[in-house]
Amino acid sequence: MQLFYTVRPGETLYQIAGRWRLPVESLIAANNLASPYTIFPGQQLSVPPGVDKVRINPGDTVYSIAQFFGIPMSVIIETNRLLPPYTIQAGQLIKVPPGVSYYVVQPGDTLFHIARRYNVTTKGSVHWQLIQSVNRLPSDVIYPGMRLIVPYAPTGDQGMIAYSSNRGGDYDLWLYDPADGSRRQLTSGAGSPTATPFWSPDSSRIAFIGNRGILYVIHIAENLLASIDQFPNGLGVFLSWSPDSRIVAYAKPNEIILYNIITHQVQRLNQPGATDVQWFSNGKTLLFQAPDSSGISQLFTIEADGTNKRQITQNTGSTYNNVRLSPDNTYVLYTTPGVSISIIYTIELSTGRVFEVRGGPLAKNYFPVWSPDSSAIAYSATAFEDVGYFSLVNTTGRQGENDRTRAISDCFATPVTWSPDSRKIAYLSGCNGEGIATEMWVVDSLRPVPVRLIAGESITSLQWSPHS
Repeated sequence: MQLFYTVRPGETLYQIAGRWRLPVESLIAANNLASPYTIFPGQQLSVPPGVDKVRINPGDTVYSIAQFFGIPMSVIIETNRLLPPYTIQAGQLIKVPPGVSYYVVQPGDTLFHIARRYNVTTKGSVHWQLIQSVNRLPSDVIYPGMRLIVPYAPTGDQGMIAYSSNRGGDYDLWLYDPADGSRRQLTSGAGSPTATPFWSPDSSRIAFIGNRGILYVIHIAENLLASIDQFPNGLGVFLSWSPDSRIVAYAKPNEIILYNIITHQVQRLNQPGATDVQWFSNGKTLLFQAPDSSGISQLFTIEADGTNKRQITQNTGSTYNNVRLSPDNTYVLYTTPGVSISIIYTIELSTGRVFEVRGGPLAKNYFPVWSPDSSAIAYSATAFEDVGYFSLVNTTGRQGENDRTRAISDCFATPVTWSPDSRKIAYLSGCNGEGIATEMWVVDSLRPVPVRLIAGESITSLQWSPHS
């Protein structure tokens, strides 16, 4: 359900967005406001998720917090389950939602107009019937003063989102269809909380490291699951499909493995310390990270037959982590030096030039991923440590330009994934201080309205398919 804030006299969009540290563009898009973006007292605004926690200062009261944020005291009391006399303590962290969970019908409103105004749409089609259904209305007739829950609608995008969830009790892989919001369980007992799905380029198969560190490949249409290898610890293993969707490349201690899922032939290339093995689009060359003769992390290329190994970087610093080749093979991104400090860089392969991504304020930038058209990078940037950590869902150009926040997650960090058309970004939220996400969201990079796709189940990873 969407949350609604009622505008007070003298307020501006920038003030309201700033209270929850939202990009003002997101607030504008969520309400379909037209330039010059004028708002008026009494107007109800749908407010996207933002930084909704506050550290209590000496002298603060529920009343003063409610007055500052412009929301009813009851919202703070109910959200934080406060008991009379509703005392709060200095240093306490409380949640302050950006409004109430209902829209109050105004004179002249119709379900169609409400749905259109607040983006209850699928591929541009207005789904006012969803509002009628979720509110159990006997007809489409509404009256001023009625309180209506305003839901989210399936986005209607192409492709499928594979994700790891405990929806069925144990962690397994599931598919979410953005076209209609339907879900389908892919595995039964083979998944794990750390399983990350890797789609084949033709979107027919998914490879993942599942229960007991087993490397599985599942054929989606035929619902066939095959185990092909096992890892003592599969955490962080990157899997790369050949362009023809036949061979999975990955690294194990001291070697690169190429497994042909059609013939079941295995090719092993001796490469100590190799990680992040991935295919170039020619289907013949591999990129990987490994230490050089001095033990310093470098990037190398090698032919799939084991010949023509070539060092392509002259790194003198920290280890290259999360190495990712752009789909057009012109750039490589990586993070360094580690977890507590993680900065994103890109390398232009034709020149060797290195570019730094500005990133979040705490230098904790995670899960960088290229857009399918290679024009942008999406990533998660940890921020706002004073209120228990949130993460910014950011995008940037391939040389670190135009770094912008598109949405906010209440998780310390969230994996992100691009839609096949390079326009939308799916991400996780709903951590609520527990560390594990319970919601999946999507935001349009051109029109940043966050839309919730899934809620109420633990989700640990996600990846959008390359094709429908």
